[in-house]
Amino acid sequence: MTMDSAHAPQAGRNGTGGTAVRRSVTSIHPPRGPRADQARPAVRPQRARRHAGVLPLLTVDALAALATTAAVPGLDWPREAAGPIAVALAALHAQAGLYRPRLAPAALLELPTLLGRSAALWCAAAAVVAALDPARALGWAALALAVALQTVLACAGRGCVNLLRRRSAVRNPGSALVVGPAAGARQVADALLARREYGLRPVGLADPALDADGAAALPLPVLTTHEDVRRAVIQNSVRHAVLTRPPEADERTAALVRLCHDHGCRLWLADPAGTAKVTGMRLAQPFDHLWGHAVQPLLPRPARPAERAVKRLMDGSLAALALVVAAPVMGLCALAVRLSDGPGVIFRQERVGLYGRPFTLLKFRTLRADEHESATRWTVAGDHRMSRVGSLLRKSSLDELPQLWNVVRGDMSLVGPRPERPFFVAKFSSLHPGYEARHRMPVGITGLAQINGLRGDTSIEDRARFDNHYIDTWSLWQDLWILARTAASFFRFRLGGS
Repeated sequence: MTMDSAHAPQAGRNGTGGTAVRRSVTSIHPPRGPRADQARPAVRPQRARRHAGVLPLLTVDALAALATTAAVPGLDWPREAAGPIAVALAALHAQAGLYRPRLAPAALLELPTLLGRSAALWCAAAAVVAALDPARALGWAALALAVALQTVLACAGRGCVNLLRRRSAVRNPGSALVVGPAAGARQVADALLARREYGLRPVGLADPALDADGAAALPLPVLTTHEDVRRAVIQNSVRHAVLTRPPEADERTAALVRLCHDHGCRLWLADPAGTAKVTGMRLAQPFDHLWGHAVQPLLPRPARPAERAVKRLMDGSLAALALVVAAPVMGLCALAVRLSDGPGVIFRQERVGLYGRPFTLLKFRTLRADEHESATRWTVAGDHRMSRVGSLLRKSSLDELPQLWNVVRGDMSLVGPRPERPFFVAKFSSLHPGYEARHRMPVGITGLAQINGLRGDTSIEDRARFDNHYIDTWSLWQDLWILARTAASFFRFRLGGS
């Protein structure tokens, strides 16, 4: 279990030790309203229509399969066979990446892949039918015709879909941000501005390291702070983000990528420097480009809703069981607090949870006087109002046992980033680019940062890095491992008498 005291770092006006570059343009507006100056730690991801572009291609492939089964002479198969063939074809095309989003799709470049998948499908289908019903075995001529017809129909259909998409993109381009260093970002932005057929209209360049002199020469407004990027994404309905270097290049780039992804943006990785070509790296197929720059979509990890449902079920069950088992200990803690510090055993405080939603966190009270100031005071370590009982509860983390009820209610999880007060969430989000990305997962009683000793007066930046690593690599087994490590550290504390 954990404690909530740490060192609060200092920084410059923009959180990076420097001055942010801001250019007044019509496409990016400052927020309005009475709450405009209040920080919003996170938002619920918007459900972008990511699969809208896949449906036309799936329809074309299904129609091609149905037309082939109906048009090939000598193909005396039941009509019901067309359905499994269409499904199998879609699976083969998905495995080959033929449904991935592309900026410059070309059906003829996909022809070899289409031919190979069609041949594999029809040969397998013919073999299965010949084994089950030899009277309906497909001859070599009919098999070759089926493969050829399937390939031609699928390629022609995809060509029509690409043509319609290109025309639609020219008429209604989507707003996009270009993320990365100024030199490569300018090349990508210039290409998007000049070539409308890619369907992306850049509205800003996101580069936290750029200064005022470098910003003056760029064709678009420059966004150098996390909050500037958030406002641009929301107010311009940005649905695409084009990166000019990998997300793992540095923490600031990774934080911007997480922000764009959480707002429903489709992510693209361009290569304006030509690194892949110079180093001889093999690009993923099917090939795609942005006016000669190699580009590929960055596909998010699956949401794994089933595993997350199991996590919630595990949290609720274990927390309810722990409440029953720990009831005698909690009763003794409550009695000790009442006798030592007077009435008001439970302390309630607002914290920030999943997607920035506030909730009321429960703890055993450890200070004698009212604790309203702790909403903006970072640490109460050494406070003269803390009794011996309160000090013992904090050192042993027994003061956090009431948070098991928060877990049962669904406000928290057993394992996750530690929740913080709104005042400090706003402060740390402006100082550390990856801090607000912690709210992508439910907050927890313990976490990866805590079992690695990041509690008390430790670095907020290190905590955010561990929390984001936990979210990016999350699994049920990792949760169980963290719980085991937490329990082991608690028993070591009890046995050591510290």
